[in-house]
Amino acid sequence: MADISAFSNRLRKNLRHWSKWARRNAVSCYRLYDRDVPEYPFVVDLYGDQVHLQEVETGWQIEEDLYRAWLDSVVAACAEVLQLLPAAIHLKQRRRQKGLDQYEKTGQGGEDFIVEEGGVKFIVNLDQYLDVGLFLDHRNTRAMVREEARGKRFLNLFAYTGSFTVYAAHGGAASSVTVDMSNTYQAWTQRNLQLNGLSGVQHQLVRADVFRYLEDAAAAGEQFDLIVMDPPTFSNSAKMQGVLDVQRDHVWLIDQCLGLLSSQGVLYFSTNLRSFVFDERLPERCQPSEISARTVPEDFRNKKIHRCWKISRL
Repeated sequence: MADISAFSNRLRKNLRHWSKWARRNAVSCYRLYDRDVPEYPFVVDLYGDQVHLQEVETGWQIEEDLYRAWLDSVVAACAEVLQLLPAAIHLKQRRRQKGLDQYEKTGQGGEDFIVEEGGVKFIVNLDQYLDVGLFLDHRNTRAMVREEARGKRFLNLFAYTGSFTVYAAHGGAASSVTVDMSNTYQAWTQRNLQLNGLSGVQHQLVRADVFRYLEDAAAAGEQFDLIVMDPPTFSNSAKMQGVLDVQRDHVWLIDQCLGLLSSQGVLYFSTNLRSFVFDERLPERCQPSEISARTVPEDFRNKKIHRCWKISRL
């Protein structure tokens, strides 16, 4: 096994740098470490005074006793460097996910707690699900949405826990529609809105398959000024009328959103699929501008964590 000091030293160095950056930028949730030392393939995210520690699958073959000792040493190193109790380190093993697996329960209860970002509050849970309720890699994108939201009709598709909706509402959106298939996540969105004093009849939560919703919204003549669409890479959820493949389906999804946009409206489209290719036919019927260099936050060493486009009608 590798010497734990290599991991500890890098984590300590990163903490010195990013903690100063976080204080300057009023950020309480940020990424501290992302496989910086190859022998320690972990991702370390700080949520207030709690740590989300993810082991990244490597396929390495290690005897069980050595493996447990290795994990324990990493947890202990995190606690020591960050000056936290071991109970504040929430360890998960991260494997390549398909569909909505990243939203499935881990079997652990965990506790909800509140974090702040950009002047708004969010409920997170570092144990109950593989993901925690707030995707840190879209911190910048959320801020962009808030800056554009005042007086706008906002639509959030594949909304998860509604963080984009909270930002849009905080930025003065006239109304919002938040679409997700999960009752659990729609309830989470409602709690996030209530936490910030932003719930109201103008903010509508719709539990629906996005494909079906887009068809129904077009038939009803709905119009929006600002849309965010951040679909999963792949989903075969039984709640959907089909199988979602973002590479195959993004043209249809974007076309449908364009049909709902007002004349000066804007669509933010994002994907985490690293091999994603933006269809060359789309610029013939819209104005796409890739803004990934602006949306991936500074604290993310992996600059390919997502790709994002700002799209308007021709």
